[in-house]
Amino acid sequence: MAADGAVEPGPPAAVAAPSSAPARAPASGRLFRPISAEDEEQQPTEIESLCMNCFRNGMTRLLLTKIPFFREIIVSSFSCEHCGWDNTEIQSAGRIQDQGVRYTLTVRTPEDMNREVVKTDSATTRIPELDFEIPAFSQKGALTTVEGLISRAVSGLEQDQPTRRANEDAIAERIDEFIVKLKELKQVASPFTLIIDDPSGNSFVENPHAPRKDDALVITHYNRTLQQEEMLGLQAEAPEEKPEEEDLRNEVLQFNTNCPECNAPAQTNMKLVQIPHFKEVIIMATNCENCGHRTNEVKSGGAVEPLGTRITLHITDPSDMTRDLLKSETCSVEIPELEFELGMAVLGGKFTTLEGLLKDIRELVTKNPFTLGDSSNPGHTEKLQEFSQKLDQILEGNLKVHFVMNDPAGNSYLQNVYAPEDDPEMKVERYKRTFDQNEELGLNDMKTEGYETGLAPQR
Repeated sequence: MAADGAVEPGPPAAVAAPSSAPARAPASGRLFRPISAEDEEQQPTEIESLCMNCFRNGMTRLLLTKIPFFREIIVSSFSCEHCGWDNTEIQSAGRIQDQGVRYTLTVRTPEDMNREVVKTDSATTRIPELDFEIPAFSQKGALTTVEGLISRAVSGLEQDQPTRRANEDAIAERIDEFIVKLKELKQVASPFTLIIDDPSGNSFVENPHAPRKDDALVITHYNRTLQQEEMLGLQAEAPEEKPEEEDLRNEVLQFNTNCPECNAPAQTNMKLVQIPHFKEVIIMATNCENCGHRTNEVKSGGAVEPLGTRITLHITDPSDMTRDLLKSETCSVEIPELEFELGMAVLGGKFTTLEGLLKDIRELVTKNPFTLGDSSNPGHTEKLQEFSQKLDQILEGNLKVHFVMNDPAGNSYLQNVYAPEDDPEMKVERYKRTFDQNEELGLNDMKTEGYETGLAPQR
């Protein structure tokens, strides 16, 4: 059964209209501020706008905020004091991502119903156990919870039931039975699966165990199909003419871009670097003169390796912190002694030292706004503080642990200080990728041999 446009109850959304009432500006400082109960300056912008239910003026509130471990979003809420109608929706404040994303959540406990969910317009929601689907662009974007998604679907199915009972009583009875099944899911009497598939890559399902791995949540990034590209309004790029080969090893290239923080014009420097005993990588660095924001990114200069790479380093001495390290976007990081796992794409590609990567992990964990303020869970906060303290002990050389880098693409690197001899504290394993790992890398559908067969010669 599918829930189409009927899922969004009520009249169309309010449309902003010119008004003499001044809009209240947001608090000074950064445009997108992280959600925090202690941030008293974070206030929504209020704009007087037209109510499409009674055609009198209501109030629209806009909040520009940042979701932890995700990205910036715009939350908009409209309410009319004359007729009581209200409407809430969210929009991604960023661009369409390079890949689509699919979240598969196994709901086992009532606590899973409270997970925060960001669902964009282009996302498709499915519950396979009930053969239930909410198609893309049939609902507006929403910042809600798993329970809120189910309640919203129930409201959409219930709104036209009186008309169905009058005209098609048999269909109305079947829908009533299905609504009962949806409501029973809220009790979590038995596990069920929730799938959110978003080709734009801008939807999100909360991991309450962050930064640890969530066994109930599987995140899959994939390349969009041509139909999905057309659905999002993206046009395929025309093939570019192959330029003449140039030696870029001794040249720093510059190109214009926009700052990811303030959107002001900035320049990005790009350099091709050869790492000893490894391969070539591309280092890109952006420095914004307007806001001072700095960012760097590392891309592999070669192809995906035939085998994946797993590097295990036993940290036994403070000097291990100075080892050079290249972490690609496809590399995950594990510290078994801390039960910690950093998934793919988190922190992006980095060329740094082991100490630098551990400090970035500590900053990612300790600056999570959900661990602060009145809304935080005391037990969760204590675990994060304990995790941060153990990271400090590792950085100081007082705690011996194993540091594992697992890269299915084989494009990550950790310096061997004994090169070209073997490092007694470091183990490098080459392994054959699984079908799922090849699927995430987009290799299963890639045809590199015999693809020209069957093509008619062009004369």
